[in-house]
Amino acid sequence: MGVSTSSPENGPENDGIAVVTVDFPPVNALPVRGWFALADAVRAAGRDPRVRCVVLAAEGRGFNAGVDIKEIQAKGHQALLGANQGCAQAFAAVYECETPVVTAVQGFCLGGGIGLAGNADAIVASDDAVFGLPELDRGALGAATHLGRLVPRHLMRALYYTSRTVSAAELHAHGSVWRVVPRDRLPAAALELAREIAAKDGRLLRLAKAAINGIDPVDVRRSYRFEQGFTFEAALSGVADRIRDTFGKEGA
Repeated sequence: MGVSTSSPENGPENDGIAVVTVDFPPVNALPVRGWFALADAVRAAGRDPRVRCVVLAAEGRGFNAGVDIKEIQAKGHQALLGANQGCAQAFAAVYECETPVVTAVQGFCLGGGIGLAGNADAIVASDDAVFGLPELDRGALGAATHLGRLVPRHLMRALYYTSRTVSAAELHAHGSVWRVVPRDRLPAAALELAREIAAKDGRLLRLAKAAINGIDPVDVRRSYRFEQGFTFEAALSGVADRIRDTFGKEGA
């Protein structure tokens, strides 16, 4: 259980590829330490001069279910602050990784999962994958910044307000998912794209990543931190705890 990284020298056919895998059963709802561990792993992979592409993957039923709400319920504002800081670090690590990042998304990609996938360079998804922000149903806010990178702006708003999800096929139609494959083909499909990227010159790839980030119209780090201020305001007002308590009783 935790975050692990494969060696970039895991065989000639995967030369130059590091795979960062998240595994926090049962649903990959990450505790505070998990977000920081993920950030550290992605940054370390990107700094490795042998790495030309990073694949971000997950074990289990789904890619990511966001933060561990039970931890926040048990530890209060201190855990919320930790989750806010950890998510900000993990999302930034993916976006600022020195090499391109391909996410391999299966099952559910919710809450913090949207922050990771939305900040990646490319997404490969299984045909059972769904993407969404159930934040308003969980007493939270945030990651609209990243959902807005996956769908048009008005659709982002409707999805955010309703807490609905969209399928991998829908995101493929919008152009934000590179490829949709059967679940058992997901690891191979993600590695296939990563190999094509990693075949390029490593120095030039790093320059390309920096150049593309530099022309982005939205500063994703600043935009997300702005959202997080309202997340904490909801917590201080008491409305977040009221909604989270309902979530806990439902056992969702």
